[in-house]
Amino acid sequence: MQFRPCIDLHNGEVKQIVGSTLKENDPEGLQTNFTASHPSSWFADLYRRDDLRGGHIIKLGPGNDEAAAEALAAWPGGMQIGGGITAENGREWLECGASHVIVTSYVFSDGRIDHGRLRKLVSAVGKENLVLDLSCRRRGDDYCIVTDRWQKFTDVVISAEVLEEFAELCDEFLVHAADVEGQCSGIETELVKRLARWSPIPTTYAGGIKDLGDMELIRELGRGRLHATVGSALDIFGGTGISYREAVAFHQKHS
Repeated sequence: MQFRPCIDLHNGEVKQIVGSTLKENDPEGLQTNFTASHPSSWFADLYRRDDLRGGHIIKLGPGNDEAAAEALAAWPGGMQIGGGITAENGREWLECGASHVIVTSYVFSDGRIDHGRLRKLVSAVGKENLVLDLSCRRRGDDYCIVTDRWQKFTDVVISAEVLEEFAELCDEFLVHAADVEGQCSGIETELVKRLARWSPIPTTYAGGIKDLGDMELIRELGRGRLHATVGSALDIFGGTGISYREAVAFHQKHS
């Protein structure tokens, strides 16, 4: 199990927000937990110095390309990038220094998988450079993949069959539990169990992690097969639940 760091960008700044409040038609409703005084490159260089690979840079809306490029330049080959990635621009981000591009909304249309777009994307960037973001929200007993800043439900349910199908076309999965993202209220334990049981490729879980106890719980329930991202609980993002140094020590012990 690895600690996978993150850099979330909103309006060109590093922020931690409550994911469920990120709505294009309601900017006043956005709940921000933290806005950094340091630039994106400061965080990327920190991760580089601790050799934390596979973390992700997420562009939350427009106005973040410059900050994203600066972060990639600080840790070339060390971080993945997502947010507005398409078959047309994916290769450019790899050339900017991203190890992988992360995609969600582009490969869904009208709530369903757009197989044509997915094949086009794989052809453009290569399976080995693609991470599919299967972030989801709970609906009844199921976890449905959500797109468009986690506001739009698709008809695609996280299942063994869906993960097997997608695994043929990408290198990793990134899964935010969007209902608890940014709330430091505890993890979606059932989702963690399902991902550990069903995912055939490396998978990073994010959402709700509040302390090292949650990291240990992910390691236990995830059978050591899942990686984890910590956001708002980290002290470098204004949190009090986990210090960055504790997260690095956890990574060094269990990876």
